[in-house]
Amino acid sequence: MSAYPPEPWYLGGSLLVSAFLVPGHELPAFDIPDGRRPLRLGGRTVVGTAFVSYVPGGVLDYNELLVALPSLPGPRVTIPQIWVDSPTSKAGGRELWGIPKELHDFSRVDSSSGAEVSMGSVASVSATYGRRLLPGMRQLGLDTVQILDGRRILSRNRVIGRMHALTAAWTFDPDGPLGYLAGRRPFFSAAIRDASIIFGMDVERP
Repeated sequence: MSAYPPEPWYLGGSLLVSAFLVPGHELPAFDIPDGRRPLRLGGRTVVGTAFVSYVPGGVLDYNELLVALPSLPGPRVTIPQIWVDSPTSKAGGRELWGIPKELHDFSRVDSSSGAEVSMGSVASVSATYGRRLLPGMRQLGLDTVQILDGRRILSRNRVIGRMHALTAAWTFDPDGPLGYLAGRRPFFSAAIRDASIIFGMDVERP
């Protein structure tokens, strides 16, 4: 019997998402599969971060912090860094989709107006919800392409939820694994609330 649920994973929760612009020479040497090109604006690389809370009711419930690199051609992202507080999620993410999950502890306090989330001293965010950006529930494609231990895995995924503006004040440990984001302010932030996430809908493997 598998230690983790079979794909696809049906999850529910909320996402606090921000995007930063980082000079390419200040980024770690992340490996993007298939010779894809990182998305750049004004000569700088777009780097996404997200604290995600998966709540009971889905196949798993846990906390997550991820870094996402959008790449071209096509709307795909590679996740080079990610932490979770669930050994089951770690094992499944690595073995099913090549997502290099590591374990860490999280602290989270939610309110009707926002959330305070931290992962030790590595990263924290003070987030305040704003107005609805779009009416109703919106569906977003989130295709991931990963390479881990020589494996290339393309996973087609979906996020469905209510999109809100977000004011997000991030703090990163300059000596930690996300030190390249220390002192930077996001150029875009949004919250996806009451979300349903379907991960591993359609997967291509070697």
